Amino acid sequence: MKEEQIKREYAAAKEQYAALGVDVDKAIEKLNNVSISIHCWQADDVSGFENPDGELSGGIQTTGNYPGKASTINELKKDIEKVVSLVPGNHRLSLHAIYGDFGGEFVDRDQIEPKHFHTWMDWAKEIGVKLDFNSTFFSHPKSGEYTLSSFDPEIRAFWKEHLRRCRSIAEEMGRRQGDACIHNIWVHDGEKDKTVSRIQHRQLLKESLDEVFEEKISTDYLKDCVECKLFGIGSESYVVGSHEFYMGYAVKNNMLLTLDAGHFHPTEGIADKISSMLLFVPEIALHVSRPERWDSDHVVILNDPLMELSQEIVRSGVMEKVHIGLDYFDASINRIGAYVVGIRSTQKALLQALLEPTEKLRELEKEDKRFQRMAYLEELKAMPWNAVYNYYCLQQNIPVGNDYVSEIETYETEITSKRK
Repeated sequence: MKEEQIKREYAAAKEQYAALGVDVDKAIEKLNNVSISIHCWQADDVSGFENPDGELSGGIQTTGNYPGKASTINELKKDIEKVVSLVPGNHRLSLHAIYGDFGGEFVDRDQIEPKHFHTWMDWAKEIGVKLDFNSTFFSHPKSGEYTLSSFDPEIRAFWKEHLRRCRSIAEEMGRRQGDACIHNIWVHDGEKDKTVSRIQHRQLLKESLDEVFEEKISTDYLKDCVECKLFGIGSESYVVGSHEFYMGYAVKNNMLLTLDAGHFHPTEGIADKISSMLLFVPEIALHVSRPERWDSDHVVILNDPLMELSQEIVRSGVMEKVHIGLDYFDASINRIGAYVVGIRSTQKALLQALLEPTEKLRELEKEDKRFQRMAYLEELKAMPWNAVYNYYCLQQNIPVGNDYVSEIETYETEITSKRK
């Protein structure tokens, strides 16, 4: 698309939105201030660098065998650099603990240190990306069905030490980048069939977390968040860290709660949970994915659930309290393409929400003008928001429309197709 056409369509769109009382430039500015936390594990199918040939466990399953996945830290860094070159805005990278730079040696989870992530921190500073972090409780000989909630005190001790070290790593990331590192804690613990000792396992999980969190770390550097799940592969009957468990834990301890779009019932969206949880926890972290009937982590696309989620984030009026991260891994298609489609789709949904005349819609509600509210919301669906997004990309010298497709194809030809 030619630059003159993009500017012409943007000017027309700006005029149309102005008639509704919407400041398009302000909407773009707000969107540009949203840093999406990009998940490192799409690039290598959640393999990591602790034991790249190990099997996934703990309810994690990647399907597909598209060629060219990243198998080294440098390859993964190259892929992320390519991704951020194809999306507007300034974003973050979310690392799992198994992605440390271990120098070719095996370092067990209870022995990892900030030094194993110094090369990541240096690289992130060089390219202008900030880091988030995740403890890794799955895919380990000691993970089994239970970790922090295991009846075995030695197993619990091992994973508590892992969690302590992850918090230390995340704290140093936050200090070095001058912005708090979001440290996400997801524990897969649970069973496939009927479980009698549910409350006992949950008591142990609570005690394990309480013990680790006794060490207070400034939220200027580290923000811990706990993530719930309804079920997992191999834990269909019972997951210790349910929504009710972590909702209660986060509220009681005044900490962040992570809501993952795929961790609830198939027809249960997380959009409506935001306005409730923001009243009781200081901030929320989101894992945005696309569940197809279950927590299948499909690539995020611009669909109704994503739009509803984005609208609730914007309508809350406290966007700064909602941290948006992506969490999907599709090994059946070009992995760089999966990243770019998901990030741009998330931005497009947020932009549409930011282009709503929110105050006008609230006034209509207060005046009980429900027909008028419905009419406005329906008309907004046909507004030229994409002309605004194209202009936003042009502003930042990012490929407009589907121009990024050819760049990804070239990258595949020259880089990823040559990987073993």
